[in-house]
Amino acid sequence: MRQPPKQRIARDAIKAWRLTALLFSIIPLVLSGVAWYGYYAFNFLSIWIPALLTMITLIDFIITPFVIPKIRWRRWRYEVINEEIYIQHGILIVTQTLIPMIRVQHVDTKQGPILSKYRLATLTITTAATTHEIPALREHEATELRDLISELARVEQDDV
Repeated sequence: MRQPPKQRIARDAIKAWRLTALLFSIIPLVLSGVAWYGYYAFNFLSIWIPALLTMITLIDFIITPFVIPKIRWRRWRYEVINEEIYIQHGILIVTQTLIPMIRVQHVDTKQGPILSKYRLATLTITTAATTHEIPALREHEATELRDLISELARVEQDDV
């Protein structure tokens, strides 16, 4: 069996994923509030519905932003070797992916407002069949990696 990749994504990924999860947790919070409002204002819902929604929201509010980002960061690894890109990720099911350099067609970096706040970027690697991402790399690291993969992929294609 192959050793796991050596490189890790930036530790600030935990903060970025936590902030994203907190922003998305507004949705179940609003739904719970609407359920409680429906129960008190119109008295057409059973108390179990808003109570259950509130319990699910609280569990989601604890697990999604505070537990999952740390586990996700621990699992995310990558390594660029001359002939392939090795990516490992997953929380319950750990996926290990090998992308041959000869198959790489396009390499891109992208950055949304949350990643920009922490000076992070996501590297996107496109082949003929799939698209792979290495999330939350430091900006300069993502740029250097993009250029390196582009150069290695070009050399591999020239050799063929």
